[in-house]
Amino acid sequence: MPTDDFTDLAASYRQELLAHCYRMLGSVHDAEDLVQETLLRGWRGYDRFDHRSSLRTWLYRIATNACLTALASTHRRVLPSGLGVAAEDGGSDLVQADEIAWLTPLPTPGRTAHAPDPSQVTVLRASTRLALVAAFQRLPARQRATLLLVDVVGFRIAEAAEFLGISVDACRSLLQRARAALAADPPAEDDIRPDSEVDEEVLRRYLEAFEAADTRRLAELLRSGVTYEMPPIATWFRGRDAVCDHWTRRVFTKSRRALPLWANDCPAMAVYMEDADGDMRSHAIEVLETQGGQVSRVVVFLRPELFPHFGVPDVLTGASA
Repeated sequence: MPTDDFTDLAASYRQELLAHCYRMLGSVHDAEDLVQETLLRGWRGYDRFDHRSSLRTWLYRIATNACLTALASTHRRVLPSGLGVAAEDGGSDLVQADEIAWLTPLPTPGRTAHAPDPSQVTVLRASTRLALVAAFQRLPARQRATLLLVDVVGFRIAEAAEFLGISVDACRSLLQRARAALAADPPAEDDIRPDSEVDEEVLRRYLEAFEAADTRRLAELLRSGVTYEMPPIATWFRGRDAVCDHWTRRVFTKSRRALPLWANDCPAMAVYMEDADGDMRSHAIEVLETQGGQVSRVVVFLRPELFPHFGVPDVLTGASA
């Protein structure tokens, strides 16, 4: 079959392959690179594809093995909450740790605009929420791959074993160990049932209060035990008072703007801060996890290089602002 047909057929799997590679690697940049590599390998080898399995299965096999090769030479990605105890004083010193391999967020489509199948949205949110992706990173690579292939993507154990080139018994053992490891150290629970209208409203109110530097209105949106993380800053905060104090001391000392986004199937923002020349420049991607109509977790990725992945400009001009 012509390779042009492959390009058309493979395009429909790109987003789920990206999510799979992201869950494996914890980095949107690395995941995008490996999806490109997967599609290139598939395109080059498509004339040898024997159709004994579906194209989707074949692409997952290529992507999984590409991820395993990449993981052999990379460090485990983490969030600040996985490294130390939270600070409950907003004035605590901020410790930057650029040497650590930090988790990064995954751009996801806005629910309202795309109106996807609710069941698919629930699976996406459940499997890409930041705490769970961070938990995946704690597993050895082959255990991680087996767990994701079987428990998240839905392949049979025999299929996962074939992907990994191991026996079914060995694959079953990897899966049991991965499940046991997650059960022994489970990620924090949150409300993973998506409610588009509620989250859209939370994001709208949060963004407006953030741009106005209105800590009172922001505090109303935060749960009392909210956590606040800022990779590559290792320091992280717990509690509404600590977060509001941090905002007052450090964040709201400059003018800022924000654009609404979705990341890890949660409401998010691209945050811009005023520089010395008065321009609004890329500052952070901020992800909001919600529970019961309030914000339970804020992760501020202080990585301007993430902005192109989200399709937003580095500088806000009069038109874009």
